[in-house]
Amino acid sequence: MGIVRAAWTIFVAIFGDRTELAFENLALRQQLAALQYKSKRPRLRKRDRIFWAVLSEIWANWRSVLLIVQPDTVVGWHRQGFKLFWRWKSRTGTVGRPKVEVEIRMLIRRMSRENPR
Repeated sequence: MGIVRAAWTIFVAIFGDRTELAFENLALRQQLAALQYKSKRPRLRKRDRIFWAVLSEIWANWRSVLLIVQPDTVVGWHRQGFKLFWRWKSRTGTVGRPKVEVEIRMLIRRMSRENPR
């Protein structure tokens, strides 16, 4: 049974889906680019943070290749982006319920008078 499993693993490695390898290469290349910034200690830019937040959503194994920051930091960036999105999404000029039209209010009152239960 071990030979069949090994053969299957080799088959999948050769002919299988390459997305895992592509994500790993992308993540490592991004880290190399961040390390080549002109300072001694690289400060990640906003686009780097967005990259890691998005990558953490679409790739399950992103923590295994992360070397320049802690995985908890990436999770914090993702939460911050989520918070900013919903703050932007929920901004409106009006507060409270929208106004109900006069005809609808009159209909509701008439229906409540005619059917008290």
